[in-house]
Amino acid sequence: MTLSPLVRNLLRYTALAYILILVIVPVGLILWRTFEPGIGSFVASIGTPAAISALQLSLLVVAIVVPLNVIFGIPTALVLARNRFRGKSILQAIIDLPFAVSPVVVGVALILLWGSAGAMGFVENDFGLKIIFSFPGIVLASIFVTVPFVIREVEPVLHEIGTDQEEAASTLGSQWWQTFWKITLPSIRWGLTYGIVLTIARTLGEFGAVIMVSSNLPGTSQTLTLLVSDRYNRGQEYGAYAISTLLMAVAVFVLIAQVILDARRARAAK
Repeated sequence: MTLSPLVRNLLRYTALAYILILVIVPVGLILWRTFEPGIGSFVASIGTPAAISALQLSLLVVAIVVPLNVIFGIPTALVLARNRFRGKSILQAIIDLPFAVSPVVVGVALILLWGSAGAMGFVENDFGLKIIFSFPGIVLASIFVTVPFVIREVEPVLHEIGTDQEEAASTLGSQWWQTFWKITLPSIRWGLTYGIVLTIARTLGEFGAVIMVSSNLPGTSQTLTLLVSDRYNRGQEYGAYAISTLLMAVAVFVLIAQVILDARRARAAK
């Protein structure tokens, strides 16, 4: 079906207006409010002990969540791509569950499981290891919401490359770990990197699940997103704008990384 020039222009400008109203205008307002007092005020706001502590905590969560997602995500993707077994569709649905379930529900579920009165409450009651309303709860919530990214980026690549090279290496006497290290891993490197970038972005930006399992105490269990909410609720609107701008800067970096990775993947596919 061929659309008339009038219809094409109408659709184009409607899409541009939609993006302008919902994305560009809100982001532009935050940037304007942030830098209106000057760069010095922005630097001072993101340089407070609470902001530095929140940044350090957020980066520490990323440093834990990303390796765990890689360690468990690659084998899971290999199982899904290389095997047929009963219950595979159920496993696929479970992996996609974080996309469908509200993060707040995730937080409530973790409380019911790991809280002092939950099914795994003996961990805190008997061993003194506090999970909920502490750092481990933040890590668990972040892992849950980021589980699909590495798996869903690596699995299609494994389907695309097939098993010919791996089977040839096995025929020539290569051990499984040699085959993985020299053939499989280089083949999936761009998909894996893309999944890692998405995991980092989601971990830094997660709010709903984290706020349910965190005590939200500055310096101990307050991430950047929680700091934004805390400052705004306390009437420190400029501080909330400054941290939001810092998070947006991270988001822009992630978008740039995605564009670069997409270009490299396209060149590698040729």
